[in-house]
Amino acid sequence: MELTKDYAKEIAFHLDGKLDWNEVLQFIEKPKYEEQGDLAFPCFVLAKTLKKSPNSIASDLAEKLDHPLFEKVVADGPYVNCFLNKKYVSKKFIKSILQAGESYGSLDMGNGQNIVVDFSSPNIAKPFSMGHLRSTVIGNSLANIVEKCGYKALRINHLGDWGTQFGKLIVAYKRWGNEDSVRQNTIKELLDLYVKFHVEAETHPILEDDARLWFKKLEDGDKEAYDLWKWFRDESLKEFSKIYELLDVHFDSFQGEAFYNDKMGETMDTIQKLELLTQSDGANVVDLKEFDVPPCLIQKSDGATLYATRDLTAAIYRHNQYNFEKTLYIVGHEQSLHFKQVFLVLEKMGYEWAKGLVHIPFGFILKDGKKMSTRKGKVVLLEEVIKEAMELAQSNIDMKNPDLEKKEEVAKMVGVGAIIFHDLKNERQNNVEFSLEEMLRFEGTTGPYVQYTHARGCSILRKASVDVSSLKISGLDDQYSWPVIKSLMEFPNVVKKSFTQTEPSHIAKYLIGLSQDFNKYYTNVKILSPDEQQESRLALVKTVTFVLKEGLRLLGIKAPDKM
Repeated sequence: MELTKDYAKEIAFHLDGKLDWNEVLQFIEKPKYEEQGDLAFPCFVLAKTLKKSPNSIASDLAEKLDHPLFEKVVADGPYVNCFLNKKYVSKKFIKSILQAGESYGSLDMGNGQNIVVDFSSPNIAKPFSMGHLRSTVIGNSLANIVEKCGYKALRINHLGDWGTQFGKLIVAYKRWGNEDSVRQNTIKELLDLYVKFHVEAETHPILEDDARLWFKKLEDGDKEAYDLWKWFRDESLKEFSKIYELLDVHFDSFQGEAFYNDKMGETMDTIQKLELLTQSDGANVVDLKEFDVPPCLIQKSDGATLYATRDLTAAIYRHNQYNFEKTLYIVGHEQSLHFKQVFLVLEKMGYEWAKGLVHIPFGFILKDGKKMSTRKGKVVLLEEVIKEAMELAQSNIDMKNPDLEKKEEVAKMVGVGAIIFHDLKNERQNNVEFSLEEMLRFEGTTGPYVQYTHARGCSILRKASVDVSSLKISGLDDQYSWPVIKSLMEFPNVVKKSFTQTEPSHIAKYLIGLSQDFNKYYTNVKILSPDEQQESRLALVKTVTFVLKEGLRLLGIKAPDKM
């Protein structure tokens, strides 16, 4: 927060070079209780240098500090506690936020460097289920946050369009599939075939051998295998595009695993030339025992490649293409070992940039406390959930605001926003229990609550019917505006924290807090009352709508002006 820097500079000025302001800044904290002030500086760090007790140093400093920023500065034992001048601070910040508009909170940390965000990555020939939601919305939000921090985000959907599951699917289709049925309802029929394969394979293990054989044929370019694979892939992409459109998620590349087939040979040659390959039960592996990590399997004994081979090749290709600063892999925590192995192999290959590869793990979406599984047929289709959420949102609108303009458009914003917010308000490492009823509540820690708060702010501004840019801002010092102003000042820090910790939940939780502070303000203060502070109050409302709208955008959620 800018004010923390100002406080640090003021303290450093009176320390005669004992600490510079950047060093002071590291120690500034918020007092435990509000009545103790807004900012505190502990003086223990100076005791040895100044050869005085921390309490004595605090008393001396408190007497010297004088700035329009401070209402008062007091010594509280070994702490120098500062009470901010509410009118001065609120005037300064309301003006600066209005001037910045929705760019408020933007940071120039990245200087335009590239960050690749690898997310969503569903397997083709399978439905887009609730299980794919987390990677999609966490990745989309992180890409938005990356851009907010001054980087260029390259959004890549690394489709699961290769691997032994296609051998299984080809076997299932050839044994039990019906071409007309598959053409009419591709994804559902292919899912049924995939589930049937696993059921049958439990009593007929030879099916697994057939599947490996057909995948090898596919890798070797067999025409029948390739034509079936391409058909499955094309139909899947048509289905996926509907979901991405509903979620308003876009990608710069859909280069999946298959894209790297003709590039893996070069990776294998490089690993071989570097003498990193060793044999294990006929397969080729890279030994990682010096890192206390199991060996990374690069090539099976039958010559087939694996996920690791393709991920190594993809990382090398992407660095050559994009010269990235970082790559974020938004993939479930069950793949943590896989990514650790891939990153270590790249480091052993001598690629310094491999230190910029980061796995961003997350927990499962649970249904009745259990993980959803495609192979067992326990799957909740995301498209159906989104449509149901939109219908529920529409019925809420019909009941509470039947004359609302563009009801369908707002219902889509609310329904989709509810699903995304319900996911992102949870720390990504935690599992999330699926509950449509919980998602769509208009109270509590939900997306509709934040959207409704934004719409309420917009409604106040419409009633006031003023040009916000011409408002005379004198500053506010009442007890209800101050928590709102302090919350607004925190937004850039929350953006930065979300980026450094790759954690969108910080923004979601922040928006809930800001909404709660604003709703208390709205309930207790007559904002439109015609007095000398009315224009300042309206300016504060406008800044809240800016920050709520921008915060929701960073999560991948739209903010309706009316609800």
